[in-house]
Amino acid sequence: MASLQDQLLKAGLADEKKARTIRSEKRKQRKQQPKGTAQVNEVEERARQARQELAERDRQLNLERKKQADKKAVQAQIRQLVETNRLDRSRGETSYQFVHEKKIKKIFVDDQMVDQLSRGRLAVVFVSGEYELVAEGVARKIMERDESAVVVLHDRTAEDQGDDDPYAGYEIPDDLMW
Repeated sequence: MASLQDQLLKAGLADEKKARTIRSEKRKQRKQQPKGTAQVNEVEERARQARQELAERDRQLNLERKKQADKKAVQAQIRQLVETNRLDRSRGETSYQFVHEKKIKKIFVDDQMVDQLSRGRLAVVFVSGEYELVAEGVARKIMERDESAVVVLHDRTAEDQGDDDPYAGYEIPDDLMW
């Protein structure tokens, strides 16, 4: 069986002088290596490097899949919290306007809900393409998982921490509503 070098010589693609210089270079390389060390095979090195790159890429893909799965789990938790704790707005006649994603949105609630929304006792959340009302405690739990799901939650002032509002007995005139 003829070597590749012999085949190239027979085909006329290489000359004898060039072949001799290549053989002598290889012999010199082998002689210069210390005994006991194997010659590094370029092909094996490239294959090892390719395996490492493939393993790294697989690790990155697995990380991305895990992040997506975690995100889906958090969204499912939020949906469940909202569905079990949402307030009924079916009897609401007063419109409550707020800003979400640079657009003014409107939902209908009753007057008591408007008051509680402005005091920070209720919150508006956006889940599955719908706006829902939930209590402040539930909204805080949702914010721990995903802050962007809570659209409106006003901070309570120091005077409004309890239910003993000094102005609770006074009615708000109708002409002050806008």
